[in-house]
Amino acid sequence: MNTSLYIARRYLFSKKTVNAINIISGISMLGVLVGSAALIIILSVFNGFEGMILSMYNTFTPELRIEPAKGKTFNPDTSALLSFSTIPQIENYTLVLEEKALLRYGESQYIAQIKGVSDAFVHRQGLDNTLINGRFLLSKNQESFAVIGSLVQGYLTVNIFDDARKIEIYSPKKGTEARANPADEFLTRSIRPSGVFQIQQQFDETVIVPLSFARELLGEEKKVSAIEVYFKPGTPVGRLHKDLQNKLGNAFIVKNRMQQNSLLYKILNTEKWAVYIILTFVLVIAVFNIIGSLTMLVIDKRKDIAVLSSIGAHTTLIRKIFFAEGMMITMIGCIAGMALGLLFSLAQQQFGFIKIGEGNIITDSYPVLLKSSDFILVFFTVGSISAITSAIASKLSVKNIHNLKEDL
Repeated sequence: MNTSLYIARRYLFSKKTVNAINIISGISMLGVLVGSAALIIILSVFNGFEGMILSMYNTFTPELRIEPAKGKTFNPDTSALLSFSTIPQIENYTLVLEEKALLRYGESQYIAQIKGVSDAFVHRQGLDNTLINGRFLLSKNQESFAVIGSLVQGYLTVNIFDDARKIEIYSPKKGTEARANPADEFLTRSIRPSGVFQIQQQFDETVIVPLSFARELLGEEKKVSAIEVYFKPGTPVGRLHKDLQNKLGNAFIVKNRMQQNSLLYKILNTEKWAVYIILTFVLVIAVFNIIGSLTMLVIDKRKDIAVLSSIGAHTTLIRKIFFAEGMMITMIGCIAGMALGLLFSLAQQQFGFIKIGEGNIITDSYPVLLKSSDFILVFFTVGSISAITSAIASKLSVKNIHNLKEDL
């Protein structure tokens, strides 16, 4: 066994002459333990919230979305687009036609995003989980229905159970000049709402209708705004993303989920890293207690230091002893803290004993998602801070070694 490590281990677990050393070492270890456990728990909770938010977004955000590089619409019947639909990994793809339109329900008016979708859209998994009222029904017996966002319902005060009232939708006619009667400048269609969904403001301002209804409303016979693609589980989406972009060329833009919701991903990552940095500062304060602990240990072991120096031990060996002592204190606290954080997170996953509060329709307890990368990050963070602090403390401990020899 390494000499410095062996002596450091004996010092750590042996009884000290000065009882304060045990207390200071214990406080240092406890501080690292609590800080490490807090980091694991907080990062896991952020992972849980991130996974929960993204799972809701992913219901309406496809794995890949094909959009035109120029303009708002394109013809989906081109040879390149028709060939991509034969890719065996594709589970579902939807033609989408989107545009802003004026909605009217009774005396209330609201400008919302009209999203016309092909029949494959309703076969996506998780759509029913977004509903807060009604059903996710877009057509029945050749009649079109609309599923509206919660903001649309709130502004228009829509009653989806009132079959006698419909939502009137107004869309400007293309290429129409100003007329004496402004109503002649709009295409008007009426549709009954069948359900209300709620995800986030970006989506809750949307009215989802059948593609055929959107074509009539917007006066668009063939073109679409986008094609949304979902793949079978286990498909390497990253590789297919590049292949599909190369295949379609510069006329189209193929976006993955991160590119479609870039602001959301930035916000989630920024919040997580901000909390990590704050808790790391707490760890720094806890780890710096090692300086005091090692200083007291030097005072307690000054006879041993003098003896080792007298028999030829170099200052480097003595410095290594106290460096190893500091590393052992912090790393024991770190490993114990990560284990405690792991147990706490698993218990929260299983039992959900810490509740968010009443009124949350998505989950009643804090979600937790454990990632091995978080454990590696915490271990590396504590190890780095510990190495710096232990190096400073060990250097200070042997600074006056010659004075110790003279005193003894």
